[in-house]
Amino acid sequence: MTKGQKAAVYLFLIVISAVCVFPLYWMASSATNNSLDVVRGRMLPGLYLAENFRSILLQQDLFRALINSFRNAIVQTFLAMAVCSVAGYGFEIYHDRAKDALFSVLLLAMMLPFVAIMIPLFRMFSGWHMVNRYMAFVLPSVATPFLIMMFRQAARSFPVEIIEASRVDGLSETGIFLRMFVPTMKATYGAAVTVTFMNSWNSYMWPKVIFQDNNSTTMPMLVANLLGGYTVDYGMLMLGVLICTLPTAIIFFGLQKSFTNGIMGAVKG
Repeated sequence: MTKGQKAAVYLFLIVISAVCVFPLYWMASSATNNSLDVVRGRMLPGLYLAENFRSILLQQDLFRALINSFRNAIVQTFLAMAVCSVAGYGFEIYHDRAKDALFSVLLLAMMLPFVAIMIPLFRMFSGWHMVNRYMAFVLPSVATPFLIMMFRQAARSFPVEIIEASRVDGLSETGIFLRMFVPTMKATYGAAVTVTFMNSWNSYMWPKVIFQDNNSTTMPMLVANLLGGYTVDYGMLMLGVLICTLPTAIIFFGLQKSFTNGIMGAVKG
């Protein structure tokens, strides 16, 4: 590749990066401006960050929403890792025709949109008197076909010889999973944690249905509430969006390497 071609490639990448980063910059900049400046399209940071933050605190219970979102996302992520990793490992290591048929059914379930099962789910949890309970939000996403498929694909690269040698040495099946499989699948767990946490944090439709109490409001619901009323304070709204975005951005950039390696490993498997 010549120097001119390299320069063209780098210039193209710089332009694409700027286009991708610009919405994030505009969101962060708008969070520091008042509503009028945002409507006018002001691109430079302003001096209204503290005022916008006070406005959110006056109109919404921000800290309660943050606590609810963190609790829901952390519990769902932990349970999903425990269930889906065991399921994916079992489907691959102990597979037979019956399990393969069941796995095919799980893959077909990925084709169903959530809105198709939302009403039956609500009626089921309503019958169990679990409306406004955070476990009603967590349980439907504890075992997802996508994560099970990801861990099953990762288990295909796990050497069978290690399992056989561990069995000969007297290690139990649980010990093989916890002491052999889990430590070697850090990248897969990193990718799965990233996907699960982001999906849980950004979920809006199901929490809106199952949480009918203001004390159960999550961050996406709080941002939607900022749009209510006859007028919208866009500076305050952008600050709410920024606060809602920061946790998922931190998780993604913190686990970016594991996410890339885990996804690539699942695809190659």
